[in-house]
Amino acid sequence: MTEKLSTREAYGNALLELGRRDERIVVLDADLSKSTKSELFAQEFPTRFFNLGISEADMIGMAAGLASSGFIPFASTFGVFATGRVYDQIRLSVAYSGLNVKIVASHTGLTVGEDGASHQTLEDIGLMRILPEMVVLAPADAVQTQHAVEAIARYNGPVYMRLGRPKFPVVIEQNSSFELGRGQLLKDGTDVTFVAAGLMVSTALEAAAALQEEDIDAAVVNMHTIKPLDEELLYKMSWKTGALVTAEEHSIIGGLGGAVAEFAVENFPVPIERVGVKDAFGESGSPDDLLEKYGLTSSHLVSAAKKAVLRKSRD
Repeated sequence: MTEKLSTREAYGNALLELGRRDERIVVLDADLSKSTKSELFAQEFPTRFFNLGISEADMIGMAAGLASSGFIPFASTFGVFATGRVYDQIRLSVAYSGLNVKIVASHTGLTVGEDGASHQTLEDIGLMRILPEMVVLAPADAVQTQHAVEAIARYNGPVYMRLGRPKFPVVIEQNSSFELGRGQLLKDGTDVTFVAAGLMVSTALEAAAALQEEDIDAAVVNMHTIKPLDEELLYKMSWKTGALVTAEEHSIIGGLGGAVAEFAVENFPVPIERVGVKDAFGESGSPDDLLEKYGLTSSHLVSAAKKAVLRKSRD
């Protein structure tokens, strides 16, 4: 059975290790440190931790000020608050100013579960991806989250990283390499390529295994960095397999599916099926029930892959 670990807990542990090595690391939260796991940093480094209360705009403004003073601020809250509620502050104080602020959002996507549509941000990647110079990430699991935190701390510039609430299956090896803007080919294939991010990477691997039993050889790419997109890897797999299926716990509009489709239409047009939430809000329910209802399971990926392969054969 695949081990499951929480990406937000991995984030908290990684922050703590960073704080021990670099006094420039400071952490801000908006009254949700227990949930985002930034409380681990707060307990050991109380003078470098700032709880701004339910004042997310102030949190981003203060993070920008700290960055302009030479610190490396990590600002954390739930995804719906980290992007929508503070968009103007991110756009002008962080992105336009090109400041070294790391915005890390937990509780994103449908798997927020019972909290419902008000807390299930399905548009955050699109909001952040459109901002010039903003790097956007969605790590595949807890192991990769640790690697990503280290990488964005070294990177000089604005970053948005998306994490989840529940425990995700661990699919990345501890000693694997990680580079911003470079996707990972987790499984090679010849018939179709899954391009997935976040929780959907493990789902894509399940779907690829199921397709193998039907003599369909599916590749799986972990596109942990959604911006900048690894166009070199996308071109290679588009040429090799001739069909793509994107998979994300996000709206298919503006997210990974949109980014891949934009690349394909300009560079290497191939049949693409986008698996994600289709222009809808979420609702209250268990994470598993919601993933099933909104079409984000391995069986839905299998169906999408077959459709992409069929479209390829008709071209």
